[in-house]
Amino acid sequence: MSAAEGPLVVGVDTSTQSTKALVVDAATGEVVASGQAPHTVTSGAGRESDPRQWWEALCEALDQCGEPAHEAAAVSIGGQQHGLVTLDDRGEPVRPALLWNDVRSAPQARRLVEELGGAKFWADRTGSVPAASFTVTKWAWLAEHEPEAVRATKAVRLPHDYLTERLTGLATTDRGDASGTGWWASGSESYDEEILARVGLDPALLPRVVRPGEVAGTVHDSHDLPFSKGTLVAPGTGDNAAAALGLGLRPGTPVMSLGTSGTVYAVSRHRPADPTGTVAGFADARGDWLPLACTLNCTLAVDRIATLLGLDREAVEPGTHVTLLPYLDGERTPDLPNAAGLLHGLRHDTTAGQLLQAAYDGAVHALLGALDLVLDTDADPSAPLLLIGGGARGTAWQQTVRRLSGRPVQVPEARELVALGAAAQAAGLLTGEDPAAVARRWNTARGPVLDAVERDEETLARISGVLSDAAPLLERSPESR
Repeated sequence: MSAAEGPLVVGVDTSTQSTKALVVDAATGEVVASGQAPHTVTSGAGRESDPRQWWEALCEALDQCGEPAHEAAAVSIGGQQHGLVTLDDRGEPVRPALLWNDVRSAPQARRLVEELGGAKFWADRTGSVPAASFTVTKWAWLAEHEPEAVRATKAVRLPHDYLTERLTGLATTDRGDASGTGWWASGSESYDEEILARVGLDPALLPRVVRPGEVAGTVHDSHDLPFSKGTLVAPGTGDNAAAALGLGLRPGTPVMSLGTSGTVYAVSRHRPADPTGTVAGFADARGDWLPLACTLNCTLAVDRIATLLGLDREAVEPGTHVTLLPYLDGERTPDLPNAAGLLHGLRHDTTAGQLLQAAYDGAVHALLGALDLVLDTDADPSAPLLLIGGGARGTAWQQTVRRLSGRPVQVPEARELVALGAAAQAAGLLTGEDPAAVARRWNTARGPVLDAVERDEETLARISGVLSDAAPLLERSPESR
């Protein structure tokens, strides 16, 4: 390990599956230590986790970082969006957190849209039309199915809020993560009292929204942690906003993230409001906006298809006319929460490798379909698409994105961009810089650019046609199929 040129900061990514911590030199961006610890996620009727596991995983990940973590001058938490954390009057979880990919609240999402002004009302008011992933729909589900849990709840938090509060003892969040709840008004940048009243949530149960660049607090009790008491704590943010910071994004640059979920997003100067619900009008962590579209089924779904076929995930074969929509967990884009996977066009000569390629095509098709809606009209259509996330280094993912997008693709060399973005936010507290400028100084987006190839319009049209024809079947509940 080389000697640090500047103060050390810690960036954390608490995701669906694990918590990762990086100790970073604020001057150079060099990662001087790292750690990671897993979480347990239920896989039954819903997707839930015990928030106390996130804290235990944070402590373990920081312990793996060793001595450099003890020298950190500031820390920031980036976390999975939308999760509903309910705490009692002692600050203990009332029940496991409902995670972003728990889609049981789809009926509540539909009712909220219908009963409170329609899709345009929600898009204009909050920037987004709530789907089953949004926190407001999860609270409505909890009120309907577990009213005793609602009565016991004395504080409502998002995953990154929960960890930040345990660090500081203060109830805070940021505009980036708050914008994914469905109860934060993007026009006024404040909690929406009408929506909160509609779902029976007292705004006193919610954390204060900290402004970009503001100190959220200091470490108030370090007995479980390597930090000194008084270490600065940044506001933190949601995972996508943190990754945008980690890339040092400028407005108009497109990003596709391939992970458990798939996302496409770009920083914008304009407040988004898409009444179709395809684009979520999130805020970013700097004061701009982060229009974003998200799919539930991405790398895990394709890996599951590969496993079913007995293939390595790279064992794709070209030349297929088969279509596979890998909607194994329902889907958010398109909005089909009750969907299951769909296979169409199977023939005697179809190979297993062609089926696997069809799964990649189906996953990427959904993301590219939203990309034009995410980007402003003045964005450069020839600009490289930044490809990040766990799938970004896979050859099959890279080639599928190139073929179906027709764009050049850049794969940043930097890993753990959510944690790096959180680290850049922490560094900004110390230097007074814009965190995105910190990341650009660290050159985090550096990486090879793969040339554009001709866009495969035939495959895109075929998948769109199958999806359109199958939509009535996919929209039906599993019980009625």
